[in-house]
Amino acid sequence: MNFLFLNSARNGWGGNEKWTLLATGALAKKNGVFLAYRDPLLGERFSVKKFRLPFIAEIDPLTLFGLVRIILRERIDVLIPTKRKDYVLAGLASRMCGTANILRLGIDRPMKDSLLQKLIYDTFTDGIIVNAEKIKRTLQQTSWIMPDKIRVIYNGLDCREMEKSSHENYPEPFAFTIISAGTLIARKGFDFLLRSFARFLELTPGAQAGLVIAGDGPQREELEHLAGTLNIGEKVLFTGFLQNPYPLMKTSDVFVSTSKSEGLSNALIEGMFLECVPVSTFSGGASEIIEEDINGFLVSYGDQEKLAAILSELYLNPAKRRAVAVAAHRTVSQKFSIFSMEQEIFDFCTETRSKQQDT
Repeated sequence: MNFLFLNSARNGWGGNEKWTLLATGALAKKNGVFLAYRDPLLGERFSVKKFRLPFIAEIDPLTLFGLVRIILRERIDVLIPTKRKDYVLAGLASRMCGTANILRLGIDRPMKDSLLQKLIYDTFTDGIIVNAEKIKRTLQQTSWIMPDKIRVIYNGLDCREMEKSSHENYPEPFAFTIISAGTLIARKGFDFLLRSFARFLELTPGAQAGLVIAGDGPQREELEHLAGTLNIGEKVLFTGFLQNPYPLMKTSDVFVSTSKSEGLSNALIEGMFLECVPVSTFSGGASEIIEEDINGFLVSYGDQEKLAAILSELYLNPAKRRAVAVAAHRTVSQKFSIFSMEQEIFDFCTETRSKQQDT
């Protein structure tokens, strides 16, 4: 089977792009896999055959006809758009060429009941891949999205590669290191994390602890200023974008995800695999993998006292910290295999393509 993935990201690197990289790499072992992309820096990361297109707008004739040419020349069976801008272009191209269109949605957000949304997620779409049951439940609140169009496929990890990459030497930043990672944007809730960390230091006087925020984005300067205002600047390290964050994760004790909305964070499950204790807001599918006080902890967005108390408990109880970290690693090792993700994507695409050809 031949797959064409679409990713119109202009700049930066996030969970969506990481999922696309893993999915293309896994499927390319047995199938024809191609990528249509916009950002040359993103394209450099992919080893599959790729095509750079303008992706100027949702309805962009240059990109649309470029996609049509690729579909026809490479005999594409399934399109998998991964960004909001890609959905319309992939839908139009699939209908022009008679191929299947299966969009990938990695964030939990309510659907607007509008004609445009119905066109994108129903008329132009043969299937939807989501990475959490929570996203599926949200989509099913919309009457015109058929449940059998939606397939939950959890993110897969290339555990062998992560293990290999994590063994590079990286000096432990703090005696007790709390880490978070992601694009520095408002939705990720890093301001909530900084305030909670400041409260943790108040609850735990003299704590030999620090916070590492790995990633870059438009809020970086604002967040650095906030850390200074909270008088925690010396205990907060902003690393910027890291090509390989795994050695740093490996040396850390706790991974915190404070998103307002999410699908199922790649960084969260990566931290769990590398034996960080996971602490997450209830956003997206976090509660589907974290069992409270067993393999992690959950907190409501904005509850600074609760998050600070969890961090304090983990700091003061190394034995519990270790037990929860081991359980977190076990959960991810059993549930988030790249091989399972590959097979589930292939099976769903095969079923969807077959139904699309029968109609």
